[in-house]
Amino acid sequence: MNQILKNLENDFDGMSTYEYIVNNVDTCSECMSDLVENLKRVDSTGQFLASSARFLNAVDAEKFAPWLPSLIEGAISKDRERRYIGSLLEAIWGADYMERAQELQLSDDNFRRIYKRIYPTSIV
Repeated sequence: MNQILKNLENDFDGMSTYEYIVNNVDTCSECMSDLVENLKRVDSTGQFLASSARFLNAVDAEKFAPWLPSLIEGAISKDRERRYIGSLLEAIWGADYMERAQELQLSDDNFRRIYKRIYPTSIV
């Protein structure tokens, strides 16, 4: 495992780390903190941070709950052009997120930050 993580340090955009997570989702939870940190370090656009959050949430939101906020925060920080974070709204908070937007903005800082960027004229 250490050699794999060492190799992923050379990942230049996050794709290799994301692929590793997808291909090893059943066995990588023990090194997930290191994988998330690597993604935060190398993913300059937030694409693979957002993709990882969507994927892990879909696979097992409860199991991967400790790492989802960090992935989402990283995606918010990196995705200045709002290319990827918008997809997190439905994927993480459900298809009815618009109906619950006011409640979610008050209870979840990551939701509020994304919602504010995607819908800048909305007021809580």
